[in-house]
Amino acid sequence: MCPVCTIAVSAGLGLSRWLGVSDLISGVWIGALIISLIAITITWLKKRNIKFPFYKLIIIFLYYFLTIGPLYWTHIIGQPYNRFCGMDKLLFGILTGTGSFLIAEGVNYGLKKKYGKVFFPFQKVAIPVIFLIITSLILYFGFCR
Repeated sequence: MCPVCTIAVSAGLGLSRWLGVSDLISGVWIGALIISLIAITITWLKKRNIKFPFYKLIIIFLYYFLTIGPLYWTHIIGQPYNRFCGMDKLLFGILTGTGSFLIAEGVNYGLKKKYGKVFFPFQKVAIPVIFLIITSLILYFGFCR
């Protein structure tokens, strides 16, 4: 895992906890960051023609393990009173952010494939960010207040 990204995620999580942001919301953005890093790593390996058996699955597992593992071992994940729907809030947020980001990427890909063009500059960035903001707002106004 990228050391700078690890520090950024940790600092962002620490700052969000200090500011009182719910772990549900923080998790959404962490989940999206993990997916982004997975995609960047797989693309980087493909460009250098580096392939080994099950490399995509291994990369996915490693990123999630190296993100969630330390959070669990330091007792940030696993607190008995930090639960939502029977699951740790941060873990629920990570899974929700992962899903939201993947859906956004699917929407962007579908638009480009169906119409053969992008509709506005930085569409590839804007659509996932909009999806993540909407997901964060739904979680915040629906469950965090």
